[in-house]
Amino acid sequence: MWRDRDFRRLWVGQTVSQLGEHTTLVVLPLCAVLTLDAGAGELGVLRAVGQAPILLLSLLAGAWVDRWRTRTVMVLADVGRALALGAAAVAGLLGALGLPALLVAGFAVGALSVFFDVAYQSSLVRLVEHDQLVRGNSALEGSRSAAQIAGPALGGALVSLLSAPIAAVSGALLFALSCLSIRRIRRRESLPEPTRERSQRLQEPTQECSHPHPEPTQEPPRRPPRVWRRIREGLRFVVGDTSLRAVCLASAAFQFSLAATMTVYLLFLPRELHLSGTEVGLALAATGPGALLGSLLAARLPGRFGHGVVLVSAAALGDGAFLFVPALHGSSARTVLALVAVSLVFGTFGQLVNVTVMGVRQALTPDGMQGRAAATITFVGMGLTPLGSLLGGFLADEWGLRPSLAVTAAGMLLSPLLMSLSPLARLGRTLPDRRLLVD
Repeated sequence: MWRDRDFRRLWVGQTVSQLGEHTTLVVLPLCAVLTLDAGAGELGVLRAVGQAPILLLSLLAGAWVDRWRTRTVMVLADVGRALALGAAAVAGLLGALGLPALLVAGFAVGALSVFFDVAYQSSLVRLVEHDQLVRGNSALEGSRSAAQIAGPALGGALVSLLSAPIAAVSGALLFALSCLSIRRIRRRESLPEPTRERSQRLQEPTQECSHPHPEPTQEPPRRPPRVWRRIREGLRFVVGDTSLRAVCLASAAFQFSLAATMTVYLLFLPRELHLSGTEVGLALAATGPGALLGSLLAARLPGRFGHGVVLVSAAALGDGAFLFVPALHGSSARTVLALVAVSLVFGTFGQLVNVTVMGVRQALTPDGMQGRAAATITFVGMGLTPLGSLLGGFLADEWGLRPSLAVTAAGMLLSPLLMSLSPLARLGRTLPDRRLLVD
C-alpha cells in the first residue's frame, strides 16, 4: 500500500487535516480566553457550538458525500476551514475579533470537519482493494490518534510562544497543506453507481435523434432523489442490515455509557483520589499511545484470529479496564501508574475495535451508500452522549462518586455483550465484499 502514491497522498492529507482539526479545538477556546477574556459560560457555549455539527449535520453529510467525489468534498472542506480560521486570525490581529466571530468560526470548522471525516472514510473504499481496507484504516486511524495527542499540545505551544491569532493562522496553513496533498490524488474516482447510471442516461442524445417520436413506454430520465430521501435510504439500509444494526446499537451503548463514565471519572480523580492537575493529565494522556498501538494491532489481528473474535474480545478487555478504577485509593505513585495502565489498555483495545468496525462497515456497504452508512452510525452512536453526561452527573450527586463510577463503567460492557449476540461475533478472517452492489 505504501507504494501506492495516491494512498500516500490521501494519508498525508488526512494526517495534516486531523492535526489542524485537533489543534483548532485548543486554539479557538484559548483565543476566547486570552484575547476576549471570556468566562466559563461563554467558553462552554463556544465548545458546544463547535461540537453541535456532529449531531446536526452528520446525516446530511453522508447524503452529500454519496453524491459527490470524495476528493472534491475533502478539498472544499479544507479550503473552507482554512478561510474560516484565516478570517478569525485577521480579525484578531486587527483587534476586531469578538465572541460572535469566534462562534461562527468554530461552527464552520466543526461543520466542515464533519464533511471531511465522512468523506475520507468513504474515499478509502474507492481507492484501495477490498483486502487492503483494514490495513488502510489502520494507517488512517493511527494518524487520527497521533493528531489527538499532538494537536492539543501543538495548539497550546503556539498560543504560548506566539499569540492566539498567529496560532489560528498556523491551523489555517495545516488545512491548506492538506488540501494540496489531496488535490494531487491522480486516480479518477468514479461516481457511486446510481449517480453514474443517471449521468449515462442523460448523456445519450443519439438515441433521441434516431427516434424523434419516442415510444410512450420509454422511461424519462429520473431526477436525483432529494437529500432527505437519501438520508432515509441510509437509515433504512443500516437498520435493515443485521450486522450494521448491531454496530449502531453497540456504538450507542458504548458512547452513552462512556459519556456517563467520563463525567464521573473527571470528578473522581481530583476529589476522591486527590490527584493534581498534572497527574490527571498524565492519566488521561496514556490513552493516546494506546490508540496508536491499537491501530498497529488492527492491521494484523483480525486477519489472524477473525474479525468477530477481535471485536468482542477487544471491546470486553478495553471497556472492562475501567472496572478497576473504583477500587483505587489515595494519590500515591502506584495509583497514578495504575490509572496510566487503565488508560493504556482502554486506548489500545478501544482503537482496535474502532478500526475493525470501520473495515467491517466498509466491506458490508455498497459504494453508493458508504457516506450515508458512516454518517448514520456516527449520528446514532454520538446522539446519546449528552444524555449520558447528564446521567453521570445525576448519579454522582445521588449515589456518590465511587458507586457511580462502578455502575457507569459496568454499563460500557453492554457494547461487547450486544456484539457477542449479533452476527458480528461470527465474522471470520475475511469479510464479504458488498461494495459493488447497487443500492
